[in-house]
Amino acid sequence: MQTRPARTLDDCLNADEAMASLAAHATRLLSLQRLVDAAVPDKLARACRVANYKLGVLIIHADNGAVATKLRQLAPSLGDELRSRAVELNEIRVKVQPRETAPMPSAGISLSAISDQAKRGLTALATELPEGSPLKSALERLVGRAR
Repeated sequence: MQTRPARTLDDCLNADEAMASLAAHATRLLSLQRLVDAAVPDKLARACRVANYKLGVLIIHADNGAVATKLRQLAPSLGDELRSRAVELNEIRVKVQPRETAPMPSAGISLSAISDQAKRGLTALATELPEGSPLKSALERLVGRAR
């Protein structure tokens, strides 16, 4: 039995015209992302990404309003830099589009790290606070969870 050599991902993507077009567009976006990353400060580059490029319009998504504002300020010089790299560019649009990220684990105190003496002190403090005090409620919950 004769085996055929395995097809590469590029071969699979280029086998269909629609997939080849999509692969070429993805390659173009990746190339533009690298150019943008090289043209802006590192911290700014980490907070933005090339979202699309079509008919000379580059769309960049920024993580927040501050990043978007800075990118808009840099747009003229960024455009000049990209055009000097043979990018056909008429306009840069910046949109705020926060990344979807998993919530960060809290950096709170481990409840097992609270000693019995600290628990007694927190309980005593809570008894001295007036009824209905948010601090009193918080201390009572903390001590209750630490048991």
